[in-house]
Amino acid sequence: MARNLVYDIHDKPKFGSMLIFALQQVLAILAATILVPAIVGNGMSQSAALFGAGVGTIVYQLFTKFRSPVFLGSSFAFIGSMSAAFAGAVSISAGYAGLIIGAVLAGLVYVVIALIIKFAGVAWLNKLMPTVVIGPTVALIGLSLSVNAVNDLYAGKVLVEKVDQVIENGVIVDKVSMVSGCSPYVAILCGLITLFSIFAFSVFGKKNIKLIPFILGILVGYVAASIFTVIGILTDNVALQVINFAAFKDMQIFAIPDFTFLEAFKGVKEVDGSFLATVAVAYVPVAFVVFAEHVADHKNLSSIIERDLLEDPGLHRTLLGDGVGSIAGAFFGGCPNTTYGESVGCVAITGNASVITITTTAIMCMVISFFGPFVTFLASIPNCVMGGVCVALYGFIAVSGLKMIQKVDLNDGKNLFVVSAILIPGIGGFSVSFGKVTLTTIACALILGILTNAFLNGFKKNENKDN
Repeated sequence: MARNLVYDIHDKPKFGSMLIFALQQVLAILAATILVPAIVGNGMSQSAALFGAGVGTIVYQLFTKFRSPVFLGSSFAFIGSMSAAFAGAVSISAGYAGLIIGAVLAGLVYVVIALIIKFAGVAWLNKLMPTVVIGPTVALIGLSLSVNAVNDLYAGKVLVEKVDQVIENGVIVDKVSMVSGCSPYVAILCGLITLFSIFAFSVFGKKNIKLIPFILGILVGYVAASIFTVIGILTDNVALQVINFAAFKDMQIFAIPDFTFLEAFKGVKEVDGSFLATVAVAYVPVAFVVFAEHVADHKNLSSIIERDLLEDPGLHRTLLGDGVGSIAGAFFGGCPNTTYGESVGCVAITGNASVITITTTAIMCMVISFFGPFVTFLASIPNCVMGGVCVALYGFIAVSGLKMIQKVDLNDGKNLFVVSAILIPGIGGFSVSFGKVTLTTIACALILGILTNAFLNGFKKNENKDN
Protein backbone atom coordinates (compact mmCIF):
# COMPACT_ATOMS: atom_id res chain seq x y z
CA MET A 1 0.00 0.00 0.00
CA ALA A 2 1.19 3.51 -0.80
CA ARG A 3 2.46 5.19 2.33
CA ASN A 4 -0.09 8.05 2.26
CA LEU A 5 -3.18 5.92 1.66
CA VAL A 6 -5.68 4.79 4.27
CA TYR A 7 -7.44 2.64 1.67
CA ASP A 8 -5.57 1.29 -1.36
CA ILE A 9 -7.30 0.68 -4.69
CA HIS A 10 -8.38 -2.89 -3.86
CA ASP A 11 -9.41 -2.20 -0.25
CA LYS A 12 -13.10 -2.40 0.64
CA PRO A 13 -14.31 -0.13 3.46
CA LYS A 14 -17.25 -1.28 5.58
CA PHE A 15 -20.57 -0.78 3.83
CA GLY A 16 -21.76 2.12 6.00
CA SER A 17 -18.43 3.90 5.78
CA MET A 18 -18.30 3.31 2.04
CA LEU A 19 -21.64 5.05 1.57
CA ILE A 20 -20.37 8.07 3.48
CA PHE A 21 -17.11 8.14 1.49
CA ALA A 22 -19.09 7.89 -1.75
CA LEU A 23 -21.35 10.76 -0.70
CA GLN A 24 -18.25 12.85 -0.10
CA GLN A 25 -17.10 12.15 -3.66
CA VAL A 26 -20.57 13.11 -4.93
CA LEU A 27 -20.32 16.43 -3.12
CA ALA A 28 -16.85 17.00 -4.58
CA ILE A 29 -17.90 16.43 -8.20
CA LEU A 30 -21.47 17.67 -8.07
CA ALA A 31 -21.10 21.39 -8.82
CA ALA A 32 -19.00 20.96 -11.95
CA THR A 33 -21.00 17.99 -13.25
CA ILE A 34 -24.35 19.78 -13.21
CA LEU A 35 -22.92 23.16 -14.20
CA VAL A 36 -22.04 22.10 -17.76
CA PRO A 37 -25.65 21.43 -18.87
CA ALA A 38 -26.73 24.62 -17.07
CA ILE A 39 -24.22 26.64 -19.13
CA VAL A 40 -25.15 25.01 -22.45
CA GLY A 41 -28.86 25.42 -21.75
CA ASN A 42 -31.41 24.39 -24.41
CA GLY A 43 -33.35 22.47 -21.78
CA MET A 44 -30.53 20.08 -20.90
CA SER A 45 -31.24 18.17 -17.69
CA GLN A 46 -28.83 18.45 -14.78
CA SER A 47 -30.22 15.26 -13.25
CA ALA A 48 -29.60 13.43 -16.53
CA ALA A 49 -26.01 14.74 -16.59
CA LEU A 50 -25.51 13.37 -13.07
CA PHE A 51 -26.92 10.00 -14.18
CA GLY A 52 -24.69 10.06 -17.28
CA ALA A 53 -21.61 10.73 -15.16
CA GLY A 54 -22.44 7.65 -13.10
CA VAL A 55 -22.90 5.49 -16.19
CA GLY A 56 -19.67 6.78 -17.74
CA THR A 57 -17.70 6.06 -14.58
CA ILE A 58 -18.97 2.48 -14.36
CA VAL A 59 -18.03 1.92 -18.02
CA TYR A 60 -14.57 3.32 -17.26
CA GLN A 61 -14.19 0.97 -14.29
CA LEU A 62 -15.18 -2.02 -16.42
CA PHE A 63 -12.56 -1.19 -19.07
CA THR A 64 -9.85 -0.62 -16.44
CA LYS A 65 -10.77 -3.81 -14.55
CA PHE A 66 -11.52 -1.76 -11.41
CA ARG A 67 -7.85 -0.82 -10.97
CA SER A 68 -8.07 2.97 -11.32
CA PRO A 69 -9.87 5.21 -8.76
CA VAL A 70 -11.12 7.73 -11.32
CA PHE A 71 -14.51 9.42 -11.59
CA LEU A 72 -15.75 10.75 -14.94
CA GLY A 73 -17.90 13.89 -14.93
CA SER A 74 -19.21 16.43 -17.43
CA SER A 75 -16.35 17.94 -19.44
CA PHE A 76 -16.02 21.73 -19.60
CA ALA A 77 -13.75 21.39 -22.64
CA PHE A 78 -16.74 20.34 -24.78
CA ILE A 79 -19.05 23.22 -23.81
CA GLY A 80 -18.25 25.06 -27.06
CA SER A 81 -18.75 21.86 -29.04
CA MET A 82 -22.14 21.21 -27.43
CA SER A 83 -23.25 24.78 -28.09
CA ALA A 84 -22.14 24.41 -31.71
CA ALA A 85 -24.26 21.26 -32.06
CA PHE A 86 -27.36 23.19 -31.01
CA ALA A 87 -26.43 26.24 -33.09
CA GLY A 88 -26.03 24.16 -36.27
CA ALA A 89 -29.20 22.12 -35.80
CA VAL A 90 -32.53 22.85 -37.45
CA SER A 91 -34.37 22.01 -34.21
CA ILE A 92 -33.73 21.35 -30.52
CA SER A 93 -34.31 17.63 -31.10
CA ALA A 94 -31.68 17.59 -33.86
CA GLY A 95 -29.34 19.42 -31.47
CA TYR A 96 -29.76 16.61 -28.92
CA ALA A 97 -28.99 14.10 -31.67
CA GLY A 98 -25.88 16.15 -32.39
CA LEU A 99 -24.79 15.83 -28.76
CA ILE A 100 -24.78 12.05 -28.99
CA ILE A 101 -23.18 11.97 -32.45
CA GLY A 102 -20.45 14.36 -31.29
CA ALA A 103 -19.76 12.27 -28.20
CA VAL A 104 -19.46 9.16 -30.37
CA LEU A 105 -16.97 10.89 -32.68
CA ALA A 106 -14.92 12.19 -29.73
CA GLY A 107 -15.01 8.76 -28.09
CA LEU A 108 -13.77 7.13 -31.32
CA VAL A 109 -10.73 9.44 -31.22
CA TYR A 110 -9.89 7.94 -27.83
CA VAL A 111 -10.44 4.43 -29.17
CA VAL A 112 -8.05 5.00 -32.10
CA ILE A 113 -5.36 6.49 -29.83
CA ALA A 114 -5.85 3.60 -27.39
CA LEU A 115 -5.27 1.06 -30.18
CA ILE A 116 -2.08 2.85 -31.24
CA ILE A 117 -0.80 2.86 -27.65
CA LYS A 118 -1.77 -0.81 -27.25
CA PHE A 119 0.69 -1.76 -29.98
CA ALA A 120 3.27 1.03 -29.65
CA GLY A 121 3.43 1.13 -25.84
CA VAL A 122 3.77 4.25 -23.66
CA ALA A 123 7.54 4.72 -23.75
CA TRP A 124 7.24 7.30 -26.53
CA LEU A 125 4.61 9.15 -24.52
CA ASN A 126 6.81 9.27 -21.42
CA LYS A 127 9.59 10.65 -23.59
CA LEU A 128 7.26 13.22 -25.14
CA MET A 129 5.81 14.26 -21.78
CA PRO A 130 8.38 13.63 -19.03
CA THR A 131 7.98 14.79 -15.42
CA VAL A 132 9.36 18.24 -16.23
CA VAL A 133 6.37 18.71 -18.59
CA ILE A 134 3.64 16.85 -16.69
CA GLY A 135 4.47 18.28 -13.23
CA PRO A 136 3.83 21.96 -14.00
CA THR A 137 0.87 21.00 -16.21
CA VAL A 138 -0.78 19.22 -13.28
CA ALA A 139 -0.02 22.22 -11.06
CA LEU A 140 -1.57 24.45 -13.71
CA ILE A 141 -4.80 22.40 -13.71
CA GLY A 142 -5.29 23.39 -10.07
CA LEU A 143 -4.08 26.95 -10.50
CA SER A 144 -6.26 27.58 -13.55
CA LEU A 145 -9.34 26.64 -11.51
CA SER A 146 -8.44 29.04 -8.70
CA VAL A 147 -10.44 31.89 -10.25
CA ASN A 148 -13.58 29.72 -10.19
CA ALA A 149 -13.05 28.90 -6.53
CA VAL A 150 -12.50 32.55 -5.57
CA ASN A 151 -15.52 33.74 -7.58
CA ASP A 152 -17.68 31.17 -5.76
CA LEU A 153 -16.49 32.51 -2.40
CA TYR A 154 -18.24 35.80 -3.15
CA ALA A 155 -21.62 34.31 -4.10
CA GLY A 156 -24.68 32.93 -2.37
CA LYS A 157 -26.94 30.39 -4.06
CA VAL A 158 -28.89 31.69 -7.05
CA LEU A 159 -31.13 34.73 -6.50
CA VAL A 160 -33.69 35.88 -3.96
CA GLU A 161 -37.31 36.64 -4.85
CA LYS A 162 -38.52 40.12 -3.90
CA VAL A 163 -42.10 41.41 -4.05
CA ASP A 164 -42.80 45.15 -4.32
CA GLN A 165 -46.12 46.91 -4.53
CA VAL A 166 -46.23 49.31 -7.46
CA ILE A 167 -48.93 51.38 -9.15
CA GLU A 168 -49.72 50.35 -12.73
CA ASN A 169 -52.58 52.14 -14.55
CA GLY A 170 -53.78 53.51 -11.25
CA VAL A 171 -53.98 50.05 -9.62
CA ILE A 172 -51.72 48.77 -6.85
CA VAL A 173 -50.22 45.42 -7.89
CA ASP A 174 -47.55 43.09 -6.54
CA LYS A 175 -44.47 43.10 -8.76
CA VAL A 176 -42.17 40.11 -8.36
CA SER A 177 -38.50 40.62 -9.14
CA MET A 178 -35.29 38.70 -8.57
CA VAL A 179 -32.52 40.53 -6.76
CA SER A 180 -28.93 39.51 -6.27
CA GLY A 181 -28.32 37.34 -3.25
CA CYS A 182 -26.38 37.88 -0.10
CA SER A 183 -23.64 40.34 0.72
CA PRO A 184 -20.25 39.18 -0.57
CA TYR A 185 -18.86 39.64 2.94
CA VAL A 186 -21.41 37.20 4.36
CA ALA A 187 -20.67 34.77 1.52
CA ILE A 188 -16.91 35.01 2.12
CA LEU A 189 -17.46 34.35 5.83
CA CYS A 190 -19.49 31.21 5.09
CA GLY A 191 -16.86 30.06 2.58
CA LEU A 192 -14.02 30.58 5.05
CA ILE A 193 -15.96 28.77 7.80
CA THR A 194 -16.25 25.84 5.40
CA LEU A 195 -12.59 25.99 4.40
CA PHE A 196 -11.21 26.15 7.94
CA SER A 197 -13.60 23.41 9.05
CA ILE A 198 -12.14 21.17 6.33
CA PHE A 199 -8.64 22.08 7.48
CA ALA A 200 -9.50 21.28 11.10
CA PHE A 201 -11.24 17.97 10.37
CA SER A 202 -8.48 16.86 7.98
CA VAL A 203 -5.52 17.78 10.19
CA PHE A 204 -6.78 17.43 13.77
CA GLY A 205 -9.56 14.87 13.37
CA LYS A 206 -9.28 11.21 14.30
CA LYS A 207 -8.89 8.55 11.60
CA ASN A 208 -12.55 8.28 10.58
CA ILE A 209 -13.00 12.07 10.70
CA LYS A 210 -9.98 12.58 8.43
CA LEU A 211 -11.66 10.42 5.81
CA ILE A 212 -14.73 12.67 5.49
CA PRO A 213 -13.49 16.26 5.95
CA PHE A 214 -15.51 17.55 2.97
CA ILE A 215 -18.85 16.19 4.15
CA LEU A 216 -18.30 17.66 7.61
CA GLY A 217 -16.95 20.94 6.22
CA ILE A 218 -19.92 21.35 3.89
CA LEU A 219 -22.36 20.59 6.71
CA VAL A 220 -20.73 23.21 8.96
CA GLY A 221 -20.77 25.73 6.11
CA TYR A 222 -24.39 24.91 5.24
CA VAL A 223 -25.47 25.34 8.87
CA ALA A 224 -23.69 28.70 9.05
CA ALA A 225 -25.31 29.80 5.78
CA SER A 226 -28.72 28.61 7.02
CA ILE A 227 -28.39 30.66 10.21
CA PHE A 228 -27.57 33.80 8.24
CA THR A 229 -30.43 33.07 5.82
CA VAL A 230 -33.04 32.57 8.56
CA ILE A 231 -31.95 35.79 10.26
CA GLY A 232 -32.15 37.54 6.88
CA ILE A 233 -35.67 36.23 6.23
CA LEU A 234 -36.90 37.20 9.71
CA THR A 235 -35.42 40.71 9.43
CA ASP A 236 -36.23 41.07 5.70
CA ASN A 237 -32.52 41.62 5.05
CA VAL A 238 -31.57 40.27 1.62
CA ALA A 239 -27.87 40.76 2.34
CA LEU A 240 -27.96 37.88 4.83
CA GLN A 241 -29.92 35.43 2.67
CA VAL A 242 -27.20 33.06 1.47
CA ILE A 243 -29.43 30.10 0.54
CA ASN A 244 -32.46 30.15 -1.76
CA PHE A 245 -34.91 27.85 0.04
CA ALA A 246 -37.56 28.56 -2.62
CA ALA A 247 -36.15 25.67 -4.65
CA PHE A 248 -37.72 23.24 -2.15
CA LYS A 249 -41.29 24.53 -2.70
CA ASP A 250 -42.09 22.90 -6.04
CA MET A 251 -39.73 19.93 -5.96
CA GLN A 252 -40.95 16.48 -6.92
CA ILE A 253 -40.26 13.52 -4.66
CA PHE A 254 -39.55 11.22 -7.60
CA ALA A 255 -38.93 12.18 -11.22
CA ILE A 256 -37.33 10.45 -14.19
CA PRO A 257 -34.54 12.65 -15.62
CA ASP A 258 -34.97 13.99 -19.15
CA PHE A 259 -32.48 11.64 -20.75
CA THR A 260 -30.81 12.98 -23.89
CA PHE A 261 -31.56 9.97 -26.08
CA LEU A 262 -35.32 10.43 -25.60
CA GLU A 263 -35.22 13.80 -27.37
CA ALA A 264 -32.38 12.84 -29.72
CA PHE A 265 -34.36 10.03 -31.34
CA LYS A 266 -36.96 12.59 -32.43
CA GLY A 267 -34.30 14.64 -34.24
CA VAL A 268 -32.36 11.88 -36.00
CA LYS A 269 -34.39 12.30 -39.20
CA GLU A 270 -33.29 15.96 -39.37
CA VAL A 271 -29.58 15.11 -39.35
CA ASP A 272 -27.88 15.62 -42.73
CA GLY A 273 -24.32 15.60 -44.07
CA SER A 274 -23.74 19.28 -43.46
CA PHE A 275 -24.80 19.00 -39.83
CA LEU A 276 -22.61 15.91 -39.33
CA ALA A 277 -19.62 17.87 -40.66
CA THR A 278 -20.39 20.74 -38.28
CA VAL A 279 -20.55 18.39 -35.31
CA ALA A 280 -17.36 16.58 -36.34
CA VAL A 281 -15.39 19.83 -36.63
CA ALA A 282 -16.71 20.93 -33.24
CA TYR A 283 -15.95 17.71 -31.36
CA VAL A 284 -13.01 15.80 -32.87
CA PRO A 285 -10.23 18.41 -32.37
CA VAL A 286 -11.32 18.94 -28.75
CA ALA A 287 -10.95 15.20 -28.12
CA PHE A 288 -7.22 15.47 -28.88
CA VAL A 289 -6.97 18.35 -26.42
CA VAL A 290 -8.75 16.42 -23.67
CA PHE A 291 -6.46 13.44 -24.35
CA ALA A 292 -3.53 15.50 -23.06
CA GLU A 293 -5.47 16.36 -19.90
CA HIS A 294 -6.37 12.67 -19.52
CA VAL A 295 -2.68 11.77 -19.45
CA ALA A 296 -1.86 14.57 -17.00
CA ASP A 297 -4.65 13.57 -14.61
CA HIS A 298 -3.63 9.90 -14.64
CA LYS A 299 0.02 10.73 -14.08
CA ASN A 300 -1.00 12.97 -11.19
CA LEU A 301 -3.14 10.25 -9.65
CA SER A 302 -0.32 7.75 -10.20
CA SER A 303 2.01 9.90 -8.12
CA ILE A 304 -0.60 10.12 -5.35
CA ILE A 305 -1.37 6.39 -5.08
CA GLU A 306 2.21 5.39 -6.04
CA ARG A 307 1.07 3.09 -8.83
CA ASP A 308 1.73 3.78 -12.51
CA LEU A 309 -1.75 3.71 -14.01
CA LEU A 310 -0.28 4.17 -17.49
CA GLU A 311 1.27 0.71 -17.06
CA ASP A 312 -1.39 -1.00 -14.93
CA PRO A 313 -4.20 -1.11 -15.98
CA GLY A 314 -2.52 0.64 -18.93
CA LEU A 315 -3.10 3.88 -20.79
CA HIS A 316 -4.88 2.06 -23.59
CA ARG A 317 -7.44 0.77 -21.08
CA THR A 318 -7.94 4.14 -19.37
CA LEU A 319 -8.42 5.78 -22.76
CA LEU A 320 -10.92 3.14 -23.87
CA GLY A 321 -12.77 3.55 -20.59
CA ASP A 322 -12.79 7.33 -20.92
CA GLY A 323 -13.84 7.28 -24.58
CA VAL A 324 -16.57 4.66 -24.36
CA GLY A 325 -17.62 6.07 -20.98
CA SER A 326 -18.08 9.48 -22.59
CA ILE A 327 -20.27 7.98 -25.29
CA ALA A 328 -22.41 6.16 -22.72
CA GLY A 329 -22.60 9.21 -20.47
CA ALA A 330 -23.64 11.50 -23.33
CA PHE A 331 -26.30 9.02 -24.44
CA PHE A 332 -28.08 9.66 -21.15
CA GLY A 333 -26.89 13.10 -20.07
CA GLY A 334 -25.67 14.78 -23.27
CA CYS A 335 -22.26 15.67 -21.84
CA PRO A 336 -19.02 13.95 -22.86
CA ASN A 337 -17.19 12.96 -19.70
CA THR A 338 -13.64 13.49 -18.52
CA THR A 339 -11.48 12.60 -15.53
CA TYR A 340 -12.27 14.92 -12.62
CA GLY A 341 -9.57 16.80 -10.75
CA GLU A 342 -12.02 17.34 -7.87
CA SER A 343 -12.22 13.57 -7.40
CA VAL A 344 -8.43 13.22 -7.61
CA GLY A 345 -8.06 15.97 -5.01
CA CYS A 346 -10.51 14.16 -2.76
CA VAL A 347 -8.44 10.98 -3.04
CA ALA A 348 -5.26 12.91 -2.23
CA ILE A 349 -6.63 14.69 0.84
CA THR A 350 -8.49 11.75 2.39
CA GLY A 351 -6.05 9.01 1.42
CA ASN A 352 -8.98 6.90 0.18
CA ALA A 353 -8.12 5.41 -3.23
CA SER A 354 -10.59 2.53 -2.94
CA VAL A 355 -12.02 1.80 -6.39
CA ILE A 356 -15.14 0.32 -4.84
CA THR A 357 -15.76 3.75 -3.28
CA ILE A 358 -15.60 5.38 -6.72
CA THR A 359 -17.92 2.73 -8.15
CA THR A 360 -20.36 3.31 -5.29
CA THR A 361 -20.16 7.03 -6.04
CA ALA A 362 -21.19 6.32 -9.64
CA ILE A 363 -24.14 4.19 -8.54
CA MET A 364 -25.15 6.85 -5.99
CA CYS A 365 -25.14 9.52 -8.71
CA MET A 366 -27.45 7.39 -10.83
CA VAL A 367 -29.84 6.65 -7.95
CA ILE A 368 -30.11 10.17 -6.52
CA SER A 369 -30.76 11.65 -9.97
CA PHE A 370 -34.30 10.23 -9.62
CA PHE A 371 -34.99 11.75 -6.19
CA GLY A 372 -36.01 15.40 -6.11
CA PRO A 373 -35.37 16.19 -2.43
CA PHE A 374 -31.78 14.98 -2.50
CA VAL A 375 -30.94 16.61 -5.83
CA THR A 376 -32.57 19.84 -4.64
CA PHE A 377 -30.64 19.78 -1.37
CA LEU A 378 -27.36 19.24 -3.19
CA ALA A 379 -28.21 22.00 -5.67
CA SER A 380 -29.10 24.34 -2.79
CA ILE A 381 -25.62 24.19 -1.28
CA PRO A 382 -24.43 27.83 -1.57
CA ASN A 383 -21.73 28.69 -4.06
CA CYS A 384 -19.65 30.23 -1.29
CA VAL A 385 -19.66 26.95 0.66
CA MET A 386 -18.55 25.03 -2.43
CA GLY A 387 -15.98 27.78 -3.01
CA GLY A 388 -14.42 26.94 0.35
CA VAL A 389 -14.35 23.27 -0.65
CA CYS A 390 -12.79 24.06 -4.02
CA VAL A 391 -10.00 26.14 -2.49
CA ALA A 392 -8.85 22.99 -0.70
CA LEU A 393 -9.45 20.64 -3.64
CA TYR A 394 -7.82 22.78 -6.33
CA GLY A 395 -4.98 23.63 -3.98
CA PHE A 396 -4.18 19.96 -3.54
CA ILE A 397 -4.14 19.44 -7.31
CA ALA A 398 -1.70 22.31 -7.70
CA VAL A 399 0.50 21.06 -4.87
CA SER A 400 0.50 17.54 -6.36
CA GLY A 401 2.01 18.96 -9.54
CA LEU A 402 4.57 20.98 -7.60
CA LYS A 403 5.57 17.84 -5.69
CA MET A 404 6.27 16.17 -9.03
CA ILE A 405 8.57 19.06 -9.97
CA GLN A 406 10.57 18.43 -6.79
CA LYS A 407 12.12 15.47 -8.58
CA VAL A 408 13.35 17.75 -11.38
CA ASP A 409 16.72 19.52 -11.30
CA LEU A 410 15.69 23.16 -11.71
CA ASN A 411 19.32 24.25 -11.56
CA ASP A 412 19.45 22.95 -15.12
CA GLY A 413 18.43 25.87 -17.34
CA LYS A 414 16.72 23.52 -19.77
CA ASN A 415 14.29 22.28 -17.12
CA LEU A 416 13.76 25.77 -15.77
CA PHE A 417 12.71 27.09 -19.17
CA VAL A 418 10.35 24.16 -19.80
CA VAL A 419 8.55 24.82 -16.51
CA SER A 420 8.44 28.55 -17.27
CA ALA A 421 6.98 27.93 -20.75
CA ILE A 422 4.11 26.03 -19.12
CA LEU A 423 3.35 28.02 -15.99
CA ILE A 424 3.47 31.61 -17.23
CA PRO A 425 1.28 31.26 -20.38
CA GLY A 426 -0.99 28.91 -18.44
CA ILE A 427 -1.52 31.19 -15.45
CA GLY A 428 -1.86 34.13 -17.85
CA GLY A 429 -4.77 32.39 -19.60
CA PHE A 430 -3.14 31.85 -23.00
CA SER A 431 -5.49 30.05 -25.41
CA VAL A 432 -5.96 29.90 -29.19
CA SER A 433 -9.14 29.55 -31.26
CA PHE A 434 -9.51 28.18 -34.78
CA GLY A 435 -13.07 28.89 -35.81
CA LYS A 436 -15.32 26.94 -33.45
CA VAL A 437 -12.41 24.97 -32.01
CA THR A 438 -10.60 26.39 -28.99
CA LEU A 439 -7.35 25.07 -27.58
CA THR A 440 -7.82 25.49 -23.85
CA THR A 441 -5.28 27.14 -21.60
CA ILE A 442 -4.14 23.76 -20.27
CA ALA A 443 -3.75 22.36 -23.79
CA CYS A 444 -1.79 25.39 -25.04
CA ALA A 445 0.52 25.34 -22.01
CA LEU A 446 1.12 21.61 -22.39
CA ILE A 447 1.90 21.96 -26.11
CA LEU A 448 4.32 24.82 -25.37
CA GLY A 449 5.99 22.66 -22.73
CA ILE A 450 6.34 19.71 -25.10
CA LEU A 451 7.76 21.91 -27.88
CA THR A 452 10.17 23.68 -25.51
CA ASN A 453 11.38 20.39 -24.05
CA ALA A 454 11.87 18.85 -27.51
CA PHE A 455 13.64 21.97 -28.81
CA LEU A 456 16.04 22.27 -25.87
CA ASN A 457 16.77 18.55 -25.77
CA GLY A 458 17.51 18.54 -29.49
CA PHE A 459 19.70 21.62 -29.17
CA LYS A 460 21.58 20.04 -26.26
CA LYS A 461 22.25 16.89 -28.29
CA ASN A 462 23.64 18.94 -31.19
CA GLU A 463 25.75 20.92 -28.74
CA ASN A 464 27.23 17.70 -27.34
CA LYS A 465 28.03 16.47 -30.85
CA ASP A 466 29.88 19.68 -31.65
CA ASN A 467 31.98 19.24 -28.54
